[in-house]
Amino acid sequence: MANKFDAIVIGTGQAGPSLTNRLAESGMKVAVIERKLFGGTCVNTGCIPTKTLVASARAIHMARRGDEYGFSTGHIEVDMKRVKARKDEVSGASNSSVEHWLKNLDNVTAIEGHARFTGTKTIEVNGEELEADKIFINVGGRAFIPDMPGLDEVQYLTNSSMMDVDFVPEHLIIIGGSYIGLEFAQMYRRFGSEVTVVEKSSRLIAREDEDVSAVVLEVLEREGINVRLNAECITTGKKGNKVVVGVDCENGEPKIEGSHLFLAVGRTPNTHDLGLEHTGVKVNERGYIQVDDQLRTNVEGIWALGDVNGRGAFTHTAYNDFEIVAGNLLDDDPRRVTDRIMCYALYVDPPLGRIGMTEKQARESGRNVLIGKRPMTKVGRAKEKGDTDGFIKVLVDADSEEILGAAILGLNGDEVVHSILDVMYAGGTYKTISRAVHIHPTVTELVPTTLQDLKPLGAQQG
Repeated sequence: MANKFDAIVIGTGQAGPSLTNRLAESGMKVAVIERKLFGGTCVNTGCIPTKTLVASARAIHMARRGDEYGFSTGHIEVDMKRVKARKDEVSGASNSSVEHWLKNLDNVTAIEGHARFTGTKTIEVNGEELEADKIFINVGGRAFIPDMPGLDEVQYLTNSSMMDVDFVPEHLIIIGGSYIGLEFAQMYRRFGSEVTVVEKSSRLIAREDEDVSAVVLEVLEREGINVRLNAECITTGKKGNKVVVGVDCENGEPKIEGSHLFLAVGRTPNTHDLGLEHTGVKVNERGYIQVDDQLRTNVEGIWALGDVNGRGAFTHTAYNDFEIVAGNLLDDDPRRVTDRIMCYALYVDPPLGRIGMTEKQARESGRNVLIGKRPMTKVGRAKEKGDTDGFIKVLVDADSEEILGAAILGLNGDEVVHSILDVMYAGGTYKTISRAVHIHPTVTELVPTTLQDLKPLGAQQG
C-alpha cells in the first residue's frame, strides 16, 4: 500500500526546499526526495562553488598585478589543494544547511533516493510507493554531452567533475565559448594552466551583442587564453597521455594537444529517468517539461520548477518559480512567469550584468529605440580601481520612455545593473534614473549620466 502524503517535492535545488517549507507550514504532510546532493546544482556544482573558485582566481590575479598598485608580492605559488578545500568548505556549508533544514522541518519526510513516477499521483523511491494529489518536479539539469567524434576514446571533465580537481592542469582545452566555459577558462588561466577555448560560432557568447563578445575576447586573450573560433567540425582523440582536439577553423593549427578536456556545450534536463511516460506529462524535443504561466504541466496536480522546465535555467529564476507556485497555490496571489524580466550575469572578470533586450533584439523589435553607452574608461571609480575594461549600455523606447534593456560589462556590472532592473519592475521611465542623484565615486553614478546622453539606435554602429 502506498504511503500517502498531501504533496511530494522531487529534488532539492533552489525551488524545492523553500516550497517544501511553505507547503509544510500550510499544514500539508510533505515528502521531499533527493537522489544525490541536497541543494542541487547551485550549491554543489554551480553558482556557490564556482564563484568561490572565481574569487580565489581573482585574488591570485590581483596579487600578480601588485606592481600596478605600488607593492610587490614576489613569486605567486598556487596551491590548488587549498583552493579546492576553501571551495569545499563554502559549498559544503550550504549543502549541510539545506539538508539539516529539510530533515528537521515539521510535517516533512526527507527521503534520499531516486524518484520515478509510476502514475500521475504515485512515485516509487527505494522500493517504496508514495502517493500525493500534488507533485512538484524540481530535478534540475546536467551537462550536455554531445555526439562528438572520438569522445568515447578520451576522458573529459564537466562542471560537476571539475569540482573534484585539486591540481592545475598543464593545458586545459575547453569546448564551448559561452558562460560556463569562459568562467572556467579565466579562472584556470589565473591558477596557472595554459587554456584553449574552442567555439563553433564566429564569436564568444553568441547570444550577446557583438560589442560584449568583442570586449570579453579582448580581456581573455590579454590574459593569455587561446581562443579558436569558427570550429565547425570538432573531433577528439588521444596521443599518448595527451588529449587531441581537431578543429576545422578558418585560422590556426588543425589540431590542439592538451592535458585535459572540459566540455561546456550546454545543459540538458534530468527528465530521462523520471518515469514521465507513466504520467502523460508533455516534454519538448530537448526533454524540458512544458508548463503554463503558473508552472503547471498539462497533467492536473503536477508542477515543474527550475531548470527542468526550460523557463529560466538560473538559480534566481528557479527561486522565483517557487514564489510563483506558492503565490498561486497558497497566497491567492496570481503571479506569472511572464511577469519576470529576463536578467542574468556572466562571471568573468570584469563581470557582465544583463537585463531585458539586447541591442540586436531592440533593433528587430520595430520600436523607436534610443541607446546610451559609456565606456568604463570614462568611469572614475573604474579608473581608481584599475579596472577600465567594458562599458555601460542602456536601451530605451523613445515613445514610451520605458527602459528596454541594459548590458553593464565592467567593474561591479553584475550589481550595478539592478539599479536599472528595479526601475523596470516599478514601471518607471528612464527619467526616473536620469534625474536621480547617485553617490560619488561609484560605477552606478554614471548610469544617470549615460541616460542623459541618449541617441537614436539607428545612428549607432551594431
